[in-house]
Amino acid sequence: MQSFNEHFPLDPSICYLNHAAVSPWPLCTTNALADFAKENSTFGATNYLKWLETEQQLRARLAKLINTHDTDEITLAKSTSEALSMIAYGIDWQAGDEVIISSHEFPSNRIVWESLAQFGVKTVIADFPTSSASTIADPINSIQSCITKNTRLVSISSVQYASGLRINLDALSLLCQKHQILLCVDAIQSLGAIPFDQNKVQADFIVADGHKWMMAAEGLALLYIKKERQNQLKLTQFGWHMIKDKGNYGTSEWEPAVDGTRFECGSPNMLGIHTLNASLSLIHEIGIQTIASELDKRMTYLTEQLNDIKGLTILSPVETALRGGIITFKIDSTDSNKLYMALMKKGVICACRGGGVRFSPHFYTPQTVMDSAITTLKSLL
Repeated sequence: MQSFNEHFPLDPSICYLNHAAVSPWPLCTTNALADFAKENSTFGATNYLKWLETEQQLRARLAKLINTHDTDEITLAKSTSEALSMIAYGIDWQAGDEVIISSHEFPSNRIVWESLAQFGVKTVIADFPTSSASTIADPINSIQSCITKNTRLVSISSVQYASGLRINLDALSLLCQKHQILLCVDAIQSLGAIPFDQNKVQADFIVADGHKWMMAAEGLALLYIKKERQNQLKLTQFGWHMIKDKGNYGTSEWEPAVDGTRFECGSPNMLGIHTLNASLSLIHEIGIQTIASELDKRMTYLTEQLNDIKGLTILSPVETALRGGIITFKIDSTDSNKLYMALMKKGVICACRGGGVRFSPHFYTPQTVMDSAITTLKSLL
């Protein structure tokens, strides 16, 4: 396994395996924030035009991360939930329309669609497999079985937050295109860890906050809206920043911007922009293919170590094509929440999700950290 220790000066007293929740920042991001804070203290907004250049650089890096070069399709949202809400409340729904989600979805990708019941929109839940014995076709078949003439949109997580199940987005896209259904991808559990090719997927919408696998601060998220869908979405937020001539403060006439900024009503989150831009600079410097390969090595290693523990059952898919950076497990006759709390007290930073304990390393996680976590787990048993 390649070493990336110089970028991540984590305290040696902890074993950090919780990137599916909130990621530590790389050193370059910490430095970028410190420099930005110092500049604000010393010069205020003197260099604001330079900050706007950083914002445009971030849009370009986000576009590159999903393999598209049209920054006009990039909107900066405050969170995944806000981004999903702008999509959900921007679509012109008709009573009887249906939205398909999965049985594994994080509440952000469930509640927003269920809230549309007030307009007569039905949320249909596709039952996803939970065991590692599932095949790659199962999730797609589950969605296909839910499609009716009323299905308007499928909203799915690229990697499910609890089970770690990775969706074959290429196959799902073909299914949606066949039935002329909109596709919304919640990519928060994959962007920054797994390659995303929008040229192949052709999603109508992509959302992802930057604080997980992109390793930046909370409070800034990608919202991708395909160009031909932008004018089809109703605007639900209004302000000085979302208009075409945003620098002309004295005019009484206005019209929405013709790019993704039409969904950004107010002042940009410059602090978040500087941190996410710095983190993405490291991701692109290392290369997403390298990151995915190194993460896969760590997932294989963790799987092997966990499989050696008697009474342990891995709840996540273990096949490479079906997994991301999440591995969830349970121990026979052991309360998973109590085990999680005991691990946390011992410095193994993890989560309790999906009926088990969730480990989520990243591409840089040292083998020594994983070994220490496994040793601690065994000692608690």
